[in-house]
Amino acid sequence: MKNFNFYNPVRILFGKGKIAEIGKYIPENARIMITYGGGSIMKNGVYDQVIAALKGKNVVEFGGIEANPQYETLLKAVEKVKAENVDFLLAVGGGSVLDGTKFIAAAAYYDGDEPWEILSRMRPIRKAMPLASVITLAATGSEMNSGGVITRAETQEKLSFGSPLLFPQFSVLDPEVTFSLPKQQVANGIVDAYIHVIEQYLTYPVNTPIQDRFAEGILLTLIEEGPKAINNPEPDYDNRANLMWAATMALNGQLSLGVETDWATHMIGHELTAYHGIDHAVTLAIVLPGVMRLLKEKRSEKLLQYAERVWNITQGREEDRIESAIKKTEQFFKSLGIGIRLSDHEVGEDTIDRIIERFNFRRMKTVGNQKDISVEDVRLVLEDVK
Repeated sequence: MKNFNFYNPVRILFGKGKIAEIGKYIPENARIMITYGGGSIMKNGVYDQVIAALKGKNVVEFGGIEANPQYETLLKAVEKVKAENVDFLLAVGGGSVLDGTKFIAAAAYYDGDEPWEILSRMRPIRKAMPLASVITLAATGSEMNSGGVITRAETQEKLSFGSPLLFPQFSVLDPEVTFSLPKQQVANGIVDAYIHVIEQYLTYPVNTPIQDRFAEGILLTLIEEGPKAINNPEPDYDNRANLMWAATMALNGQLSLGVETDWATHMIGHELTAYHGIDHAVTLAIVLPGVMRLLKEKRSEKLLQYAERVWNITQGREEDRIESAIKKTEQFFKSLGIGIRLSDHEVGEDTIDRIIERFNFRRMKTVGNQKDISVEDVRLVLEDVK
C-alpha cells in the first residue's frame, strides 16, 4: 500500500426529511445564494423544502446551471455573488450544479487575469466561499469531495479542478428526491458511479485488500440495485437509498487511498462531451470497454480479479476470462438503456481525429495517471468502440 494523507470534512445528512435540518448548519447572518439547474426542483417539491428550511435567512437565487456546467454561465453567477454580497453558497441539484457551485466559490475570490486559469493553467485556489449541497441525483459523488469539472462553450473544452477549500460543509442526501427523475438520468448516475469506482480499482495491484473489497462491494451493489431502479414501475426507497450512498462512496476519497488510480476513461470521455454534448456518464460507458481491451495485457492481474470477484468468471483461458468480463460490463450498461458505441451517438472518424489533435496540441504524451496509454493509443480505444 502506498503512503497517503486522508481528509474529508463533509457532514452528511442522509435520509427522509433531512432537508429540513439545513438551517442548523448555515451561519445565522449568512447571505446565501441558492444555485440550481433547469428548474426541476420547482416541480418535485425540493425548492419548497429548501426555502422552508431557510425561513428567516437572507437568500438570493441563481438558476440555469447546465447539465455540463458552462464557464460562461458561471461567470454570471460570480457577478451576482459580488453584486449581492453573497457569502455562502447552497447548491440544490445534481453533481453538475454542485461542480458549478464549487467553481463559483473559487472564482468569486480569484485574483488572476481570468478564472478559467484555475482549470486551464491549474492555478492554485487560495480562498473560496463556503458552500453546501442538497443533492437530487445519485451520480457524481461531488457531494463528498472537493473537485469538479467545467465546460467552456467558446473553446469546446471540458476540464477539471479541485482544492481542499471546496469540500461542501454539509450535503443532504434524501433518496426520496430522486423518485421523480427520468429513467435516463437514473441510468446515467449508476454508470457514472460504476466507472468512478473502476478508475480507482482497475489499475495495478499494490496490496490494498480493504480498498479492493470496498470497490468490489460498490460495483456489486450497483449491478444488483441498478436494474431494479430502471425496471421497477415505482421507485423503491431502499433501492434509491443504496444507489445514492453507493454514488457518494464511489468518489469520496476512500477508494483511492494508497492505490494506483487512472482517470484515462474520464479524460477521453470529457472530449466527447465537449465536442458533442453527450451525457458525461454515456461517454464513460462508451470509452471504458475500449480502454479495458487496450490494457488486456498490461493490467491483466486486476482485470482477472475483476472478472472473478465482480462477475464470477473463473473458468477458461485468462484472455477469455478478461474478454468475458468486458462483455459483461458492456451488457450491464446496455441493460440500463445506455448506447455504448460512438455510432449510437452519430460520432464519426473526424471527432477521433480532433481528439488526437487536441491532445497533441496540449503536448500530452500519455493519457491518465498510469502513463500506460499513449495519445495514439487513444485512437485505438475510440476505433474499438465505433
